[in-house]
Amino acid sequence: MLAAVDRRYRAPVETEQALRARSVEELVAAYEAGERPRYVHFWGHTPKGPGVGMHVLSQWWPKVFADADGRSFASAEHYMMWRKAVLFGDDRTAARILDAASPGAAKALGREVSGFEDEVWLEHRWRIVVEGSTLKFGSDPALRDYLLATRGRVLVEASPRDRIWGIGLGKSSPYAEEPARWNGLNLLGFALMEARNRL
Repeated sequence: MLAAVDRRYRAPVETEQALRARSVEELVAAYEAGERPRYVHFWGHTPKGPGVGMHVLSQWWPKVFADADGRSFASAEHYMMWRKAVLFGDDRTAARILDAASPGAAKALGREVSGFEDEVWLEHRWRIVVEGSTLKFGSDPALRDYLLATRGRVLVEASPRDRIWGIGLGKSSPYAEEPARWNGLNLLGFALMEARNRL
C-alpha cells in the first residue's frame, strides 16, 4: 500500500527535468532520459475569443504593468526594449521606447540602441525577459492564474518566423513536439516557464 502511494506521489517527477529546462539542449537531454512532457504551443497576440487565452503569452500583447520603481510599460516588448537601451546606457532611446505607440515601434527603437554589443545582449536578454514576464503576470490575478494553470507543461512559442524567441516552426509542424528537431531556441517559452516558477 505504501509503495503504491509512493509511486502515485512520484508520478509528476517523470517530467521534472523537462519542466526545469532553460534551453533546448536541456529539454532534449530530458527527452533522451525518457521524459515525455506535454506542451502548450502559442503564437500571436490577437485574442481568439473573450477572456484570457494564449494571446497573453505573447510579448506583444498590450498589457500595462509597472516595475518596482513605478515605471509603466505598455507591453512586455516595451519592457524588454527599454531594458536593452538602459543596459547600454542609451537613456534617450530608453525614454522614446517608453512612449512608443506599439510593441512594433518599441522593437524598432530597440534596434537603434547606441553602444549595442551583441555579446553583452546575449548574456542578459533571457534574464530581462524573465523579469519582465514575472512583472507582467504578477500584476494581474487573471494573468497569473492563467500562467500557473500551464504548470506541468513546456511552453513553446510556435513561431515559424522566429528562431531566437520561438522554435522556428509552427504548431502544425510534425516536429513541434520534438525539441531535437526545432529550428529555434524557444527563449520566450523557457522565460515564461521560469517566470511561472517564480510566481
